[in-house]
Formats: sequence, structure tokens, C-alpha cells
Amino acid sequence: MFKWIGAMAALCVLSVANLYAQGVLEGRIADKATGLALPGANVVVINASLMGASADAAGKFRSGGLKPGTYKLEASFIGYKSARAEVSVLADSKATVVEFLLDSEAFNLAAFEVHAVRAGAKTPVTYTNLSKTDLEKNNVGQDVPYLLQWTPSAVVTSDAGTGIGYTGIRIRGSDPSRINVTINGIPLNDAESQQVYWVDLPDFASSVHQLQIQRGVGTSTNGAGAFGATINLSTSNLETTPYAEISATAGAFNTQKGSVRFGTGLLKDKFTIEGRYSRIASDGYIDRASADLESYFLSGAWLGANSITKLNVFSGHEITYQAWDGVPADFINDPDLRTFNAGGTEKEGEPYENQVDNYRQTHTQLLHDHQLSANWKLAMALHYTKGSGYYEQYKADEGFEDYGLTPLLIGGDSVTTTDLVRQRWLDNDFYGTTYSLNYSTNNGQLTAILGGGYHVYEGRHFGEVIWARYASDSETGHRYYENDARKTDANLFGKVEKTWPGRWTTWLDLQVRRVNYSFLGISNQLENVDMKDNLVFFNPKAGILYELNANQSCYASFGVAHREPNRSDYTENPIGQRPKRERLLNTEIGWRASWQKAAVNLNFYHMHYDDQLALNGEINDASEYRRINIDQSYRAGVEISGGGSLFKWLNINGNLAISQNKIKQFTEYIDVYDSDFNWLEQRMVHHKNTDLAFSPGMVSGVEVAVFPLKNLKQEIEVALLSKYVGKQYMDNTSDDGNVLDPYFFSDLRVRWHLAPSFAKGITFTLLVPNVWNAMYETNGWSYRYLYNQTATVDRGYYPQAGRHVLLGASVQF
Repeated sequence: MFKWIGAMAALCVLSVANLYAQGVLEGRIADKATGLALPGANVVVINASLMGASADAAGKFRSGGLKPGTYKLEASFIGYKSARAEVSVLADSKATVVEFLLDSEAFNLAAFEVHAVRAGAKTPVTYTNLSKTDLEKNNVGQDVPYLLQWTPSAVVTSDAGTGIGYTGIRIRGSDPSRINVTINGIPLNDAESQQVYWVDLPDFASSVHQLQIQRGVGTSTNGAGAFGATINLSTSNLETTPYAEISATAGAFNTQKGSVRFGTGLLKDKFTIEGRYSRIASDGYIDRASADLESYFLSGAWLGANSITKLNVFSGHEITYQAWDGVPADFINDPDLRTFNAGGTEKEGEPYENQVDNYRQTHTQLLHDHQLSANWKLAMALHYTKGSGYYEQYKADEGFEDYGLTPLLIGGDSVTTTDLVRQRWLDNDFYGTTYSLNYSTNNGQLTAILGGGYHVYEGRHFGEVIWARYASDSETGHRYYENDARKTDANLFGKVEKTWPGRWTTWLDLQVRRVNYSFLGISNQLENVDMKDNLVFFNPKAGILYELNANQSCYASFGVAHREPNRSDYTENPIGQRPKRERLLNTEIGWRASWQKAAVNLNFYHMHYDDQLALNGEINDASEYRRINIDQSYRAGVEISGGGSLFKWLNINGNLAISQNKIKQFTEYIDVYDSDFNWLEQRMVHHKNTDLAFSPGMVSGVEVAVFPLKNLKQEIEVALLSKYVGKQYMDNTSDDGNVLDPYFFSDLRVRWHLAPSFAKGITFTLLVPNVWNAMYETNGWSYRYLYNQTATVDRGYYPQAGRHVLLGASVQF
């Protein structure tokens, strides 16, 4: 692979000659009907190789290094018709100025489908938009969370320590199960655990056209309630011209990635076909934490007179060696032991080689967008997701009775335990529909959406013993547990956004959501019985925005969200000890400003929780640790983000979040053991005004990018990205001896984009994560107990890799 990259670099160097920069081109891209800026819109030079420039938050763009002469330009943005202009660039210091006013498309599937759950320019909620270009800069094979780690209040973690394999993201301290994720408006969160497993869709970022993160409750969406943030992903836009791209990555920990993308463009003015295939492999930083990942994305679209129908099929298959247990606290400061992996070590001798997670998930989406009239649009979608897989474990000295096996008599001795290998399976189906009816006045001053969805989840959980040292009376594939679950989720929402004379915009968003869950639970008599639960939630939201001037606006909003307990809360608790739903009351107050060369966002937030679910160490009547409802807790803080171009060769962007994350009071339960480690009882400890676990009081990030060379034929960018995450408690007791220490790290990114005559572009990316070689941990677990009357805390940590190198290359045709 390195030979291929080197050959391509040599070929590109030979194609670069006679480069000089004389003129400057700048301008603005806006909506023709409303005059509003279109951040992220693109402008390209027709018949020139370099892609051009992207509009900033004010819709403004600037490109230097142009030879004097006449150029044809094209401006484009998702959901809008492209526009062209011809301009003359002069050989002097005065910039050539051009303005593009784009008409909204009569129909555009990607734009409309996302619009139903996305926040607009005047929606009074807190959000961050990322374009395809933003994602591509750092995309050399790491999972989606690692591409989002530079956004405000985001903290990411990786079990393998490299960002490949099992990864997660917290936003404002909220864990992944509290972050609602949709793809084209369709829920991605697992219906039972409410988690998002990004490892199931490796390299999915390569098929994402736009991404929006809403922090807090946000706007109404489909799927599980947003209790910290919402992430909306929109897949590739409808491309009317043919394209192809080949990309590859190689680097540390035997990391390799290969990807191919293609698009036919518009065929006979009616059809398009687009696709992607990717393979990623890595040995991981943690011992044996390997990942073997595969994915594809295939999309076909048909254009009618007033409609678009699009079929998306995408799938991911992951085989990852388990590194879930973390590294013992005693090893974490030892350079040789901090990569220790307990996975597979219950087997004597060498660790069990097949201690893996093996899962495939395939998504099918049928999307239809119909322009009913000049003011009315209808979007509908059908979806089906099939998931199937298992995780395999070697277990030592397992009791026969736990697997429904009969004890053995060998030589007159009773054998009641055995070493065995088990697989725990999940085979599930998730299907349903989403819909939205959109109305907009001709001048765009009033928009209204009536939307919702209906989703069904059917999950089959079972475990099999595939090998045992003493098999008793079992057969190969002995099934030792089996249970099914069915969950339906229906919601209906209405949104109205009105801009009034005098620069005021009001917003109202009302949602009703109903959840029905059928499962195998535990009765108060501790017997397994079929059970049901039905929940109805009302989630109102409202806000107001005021435009101070053409460059500044301020907003305030208040929203309510509810969230149901997860599968474990239902299946592992008797009826009388089952937790209640959670409720969140969220207030957001913010200010946005953008100028020609800079933009700033400032917001204050308060998130008050009623009955937030959390572990407190308590054991229920079924001898399982249970999550309990904490009466009152809150998150409150300030976030500031912004950046600008100080010079044409220097860009600086950054963000800072400072917060308090508190529980007013709760009771902790601690296990008590005697000197022989026999469990005796649980003791209660009362706590007041403690910190919520894994909620740093400060999170900041900054990117400094220098462009030593930037013209029509090539561009070189050198960027240093730095992140600071403050101290995090690993439980809710505010114990200073049980924390994740604050950490700071930097990534170095060098990108070289070339525009030879034989291709649209060639890009080389050098990424050096953790360039200062910091030793830090991003996640952990702890278990607090009394041993022989001595307070003890066992801890495990998830260390991240030191300085390493990833080199990527891509060719676009």
C-alpha cells in the first residue's frame, strides 16, 4: 500500500508546474427567497481542477491565488438549484466580488428528509453543523465519534485505544444511550439498550453528506428521547454528474483501510446509482484488541416530474476481539502493562483466540419525497434493519446449574463445574415508517411540519454452549437461555416556525410519543413471566429568536423530554422494584454572530432531571445490581465556540464548555465482605450535592490551521488540533480517589490537495494522533465495597494510544 501511495505522490508532483497566484475572488451565497446565508455552500471553478471554496457561517467565501483572466463559477448547496456566473479576475490587490442567490429545489430528497428533524438557521436551539468537507479532513478510518470529538462538549473513548472498533461519545456528560441518532430521519439507536454501536457501520462517515449535532433536548425527532444531544446524519446528496473515488489508509498498529466510491450521475434525466465499499483492519493499541471491519453503501434514485424515490441499502460487519474489561488500575502507569487485556484469559495458558464480538447489521431505506404544490411537500419512508450476531467467551469453572446441565459423577466424585465456551446471540428485526408534511409560504416567513413515525422492534436473545470440558448431558450448541422481546414506538409531532415583522421569530414544537414493550420479566415471586409496559409521553418545546442585525441574533428556548427505562431495567427487576421513566427540563439561551472572516456562538444551558436513572450499588430481590431513579439532578453550563481567518494563510477555530453537573442527594449501597470474601450484607451511605459521573467541569478544543500554499492547482494545510478534558468522577460519590484524571492531547494533521489534469483531485493526509505522546485514559469503571471492614475500590481504565501515524491518500475522478 505504501508503494502505491509513493507512486501516486510522484505522479502528482510531476503534474504540478508553472504555479503562481495573482488575483482574489470573494463573495456570498444566499437563499434567493429569504436572503439568508447558506453556510457550507460550495463554489467551484468550472473546468479548473481545484474544487473551490466553501461558504462560512455568514455565507461568505474567499479564494486566492487565481491567475488573471475570465472564469466560470458554479455555486451549489443541498436542497437548492445550482447557479453559474462568469467573472473576470484582475491582476491587482482588489478582490473580484460575486454574489450567488440560489433558488430552492422543487424537490430534493436529502434536504427535505433531514429538514423534518433538523434545526434551521432561525430555530432557537443550540446546534453545530458539519459538512462532508469537515468530516473528510480527519477521516482516515476512525469511527464517527472520533470525527466529532472536536465539537463543543464532546468527549470520546475507544476500547482498543485507537478510535477503531468499539467507540463511544458523550455530549455534555450524557452517555451514548441518551444521545438520539438518526440516519435520514430514521432511528439508529438500539430499541432495547438505547445505545448506538458505531462499530456496526464502519466508515459510514464516507457516505455522509451533512451532519447536525443538537445539544440538549433539541427538536422533535424519531426514536429514543434525546437526553443530552441529537445527531442527525444525512447520506450522500443526489449527484447529477458521474464521479469515482479510491482511497486508502495505512499506519500504526497494522491499521489498513481501503475504500471505493462511485456515482453514475443522472442517467436519461431519471436515474442515479451511487455506491461505496470499505474494509478496515487494525490490531489495536490494547493487547489483542483487533478489528476486522467491512461495510458497503448502495443507493439508487428515480426522479419523477415532481418527486424523487430513493432506495438506500447499507450494511456493516464487525469482528472485534473483546477489550471491554479495561486495564486494572495497578497497571495503568506501567508502559509495558497499560495495554493488558483480560479478555480470553480465563483459559489456561495462552488467551482464548476467538474471544470476539461478531455482528452484522443491514439497513434498507425506501425514501419518497413529493412536491405537492409550490408550498406543500410530503416525505415518506419505509425502513427495515436486520441485525444478527454473537459474542463468544471462554469461561472457567462455570456451574452446571447456570446452564441447565446435570452434575456428573466421575470416579465417585461429583463434578458440578466445567470450563466451557459460550456464544450469546442477538437476532433482531427493526422496521417501520416515518413521514412528514411540510408547508412553507412563498417568502419563507412561515414554515410548518406535521410528522412522526411508527417503529417495531423484535429481538430474540439466546445463549449456546459450543464446547465444554465436561459436557454433561448436553449436545453441541446446547441452548441454555432463550427469550424474545417486542417493542413498538409511535410518535406524532407538529412544528411551526414564524418570522414576524421586527426581526422576531417564534417556534413551537409539540410531540406525543407512545411506547409499548413486551418482554420476559421477573414477577415479585421471582418467577420468569411474560410482561408488558405501556408508556405515553408529551414533549413540548418552544422558543424565540431575535435578529439584532444582519450579523447577530439571540435566542431562548425551553423543552421537555421523556425517556423510558432500558431492557435491563425491565428484565432484571421484579415488578415492585422496576424504575420509572426519566424526565428532562431543558433551557437554552444563546447568541450567534458571524462576520466576513469570523463567527462566534455563545450559549447558556440548564438541564434539570427528574428521576434520572443511575446505578447506586443496590441489589434487588433477584440479586442483580439495579438502576434507581435519582429524585433531582442537573447539568448547567456555558458553551462558546467560534473561529475565523486572521490571515488568508491562517485559520483558528475553537470551543470551550464550563459546567456543573450535580446530584442533589442519593443513597449509595456498598457490599460488605468478610476476610474470606464471603458476602455479608449491604450498607447504606447517604450523599448530598455530589457530581454526576463522567461529567467533566471543563472541555475545550482548538484547531490552528496554516496554509503555506494555496492556489488553483494545489493546497497544503498544516493543522494542530488540541483537546482538554477536565477531571471526571467514575461514580456519583465525588470521591477524589476514584477519578479519571484531567488530560490534554494534540493531533497533527497535514493535508496536501493536488489538482492534476487527469483527475478531479488527489489528496494526501498525514494524521499523527497524540503527537505529544501523552498518557491518558478516557473511560473507566469502579466497584466500591468493604473488605474485612476496610473500604476498597477496584478500578479499571481505558488508556488511549500514544503518538502514532496514519497516512491516507485518495484520488477523485
